[in-house]
Amino acid sequence: MSKTMIRRVEPRSPAAKAGVQAGETLVEINGKQILDVLDYKFYSYDARLTLTLQAPDGASRTLRVRKEEGEDLGLEFETYLMDRARSCANNCIFCFVDQMPPGMRESLYFKDDDARLSFLMGNYLTLTNLSQREVQRIIDLRISPINVSVHTTDQSLRVEMLKNRRAGESIEIMRRFARHQITMNCQIVSCPGINDGPALDRTLRDLAEMFPAVHSVSVVPVGVTKYREGLYPLRPYTREEAGAVVDQVEAFAAAHRDAHGTALVWCSDEFYLLAGRPLPEEDYYEEFTQLDNGVGMLRLLRQEFRRGLDLMEAEEMERTVPFSIATGVSAAPFLTELVELARKKCGKIEGTVYPIRNDFFGETITVTGLLTGGDILAALTPEVCEGMKEIMLCSVTLRHEQDRFLDDMTIDEFRRRAPLPVRLVDCDGQSLYDGLHGRGLD
Repeated sequence: MSKTMIRRVEPRSPAAKAGVQAGETLVEINGKQILDVLDYKFYSYDARLTLTLQAPDGASRTLRVRKEEGEDLGLEFETYLMDRARSCANNCIFCFVDQMPPGMRESLYFKDDDARLSFLMGNYLTLTNLSQREVQRIIDLRISPINVSVHTTDQSLRVEMLKNRRAGESIEIMRRFARHQITMNCQIVSCPGINDGPALDRTLRDLAEMFPAVHSVSVVPVGVTKYREGLYPLRPYTREEAGAVVDQVEAFAAAHRDAHGTALVWCSDEFYLLAGRPLPEEDYYEEFTQLDNGVGMLRLLRQEFRRGLDLMEAEEMERTVPFSIATGVSAAPFLTELVELARKKCGKIEGTVYPIRNDFFGETITVTGLLTGGDILAALTPEVCEGMKEIMLCSVTLRHEQDRFLDDMTIDEFRRRAPLPVRLVDCDGQSLYDGLHGRGLD
C-alpha cells in the first residue's frame, strides 16, 4: 500500500472543495513527485496547485486547487511521514534505548534517525543515514532548522562513539549545511573521560566556526541505567567531574558571547544539579532555545511560577486541600523551593514535594520524565500520603499520547491503584501554579 494514499480529507478544506477523495494516492503536486511529508509540505505551500491523483484501480486524474498561501490542503495519509521512519544505523556507546529493560512494548525499542522527524518534530539525528541525494534535498528544500546529535567533531572519536564507519563524514555534511545557511541546533551527550575535556574543547571550537548556522549547542550528561550488561563500560559523572564540565562550557560560552553576542553553548540543568551548583539566572539562557534538552527548564519554571504569584488575586489564596507533588529526585529541591514561595504568599497552601526513587531504570536515573507508574505507586505509602488529599503529577511522566507510563501502566490503572486522587499538570511554571490552586489537566 502506498504511504501517500489519502486516508482522510478534512471537510471544507481546500482539498475537499476541489474534490479530492479518500483512497486516492497523491502522486504529484505541480509536476513534482511526492515521496514523503517533506515533499508534500514544501510543494503544497503555494496558493495555486495542480494535483495528480491515482485511484485504487490505477486510473489517474488531475485537479486544480486554490487556497491561501501556506494554508494546509487538508489531507491525512496512511502514515504521518508518508513513508517509513528511518531507523538508526549506529550503535552508540551511550544509547539509552540499549539500556532499556527487557519485556517492554516494541515501540520503545525503536531508534529513529530521520531528518524529516528532526525538522517536523524536533528529533535529533546523527546524519549517518543521509545519502548525498538526501543532503542535497535538505539544501534544495531549505529544510531548516534541523537538530543534530554531534557528541564530538573528532572524526575518529565519533566513529568510535557511534560505532559507525560513516560517523566521521557527518561533520563535513554539517559544514556543507552551514555554507548553505541551514540552521542547526546541536546536542552533545558528554561521557566522562571520553568526549569531555580536550575533546569537548575541540568540538565547541569546530561548532563555533559554523556559527551562525550552528544556532545553539546543549551539553547533557550521559544517562546510565542498571541495564548495561555487555555494553560499553560507562559510568555517571561525579560531582567534581560535572563541575569541571560546567566550568569548561561556561568559560567557552562567555568568550563566545563577548565575541558574537550569544553564548552559543549551554549545559543542561542536570549538569548543574549533578555538580551541586546553583542554576544561572534567566538572562543567561537568552531565548531558551534548548529547552527540550533540559537547558534552562527549571529556571524558566521558576520564572513562570513567580509571575503567577505576582499576579495572584486575593480569592486564589484560599487553597486548603493538602497535596503531595511526586517528582524525580533531581528536581525535588527546586520544586520544594517553589512550594515554599507559594506558602509565604498564600499562607494556607499545604503541600509537600516527594522525590521518587527510580527502581525501574536504577537510582542513577533521577529525572522526572523517566519515572514509571509502578515506582510512583510503590513510593506512595500510607506514611507519605498521611494528611494529604491529592497527588500532583507532571504529565512528562506520560508518553506523547498522555495515556501510559514507560512501564506500560495506563493512567487509568494508575488512578485506580493510587491511594489518593491524582491531578495531572504540565511541566511549566504556570501549570504548576495552577495545580497548587486546584487546577490541572483534568
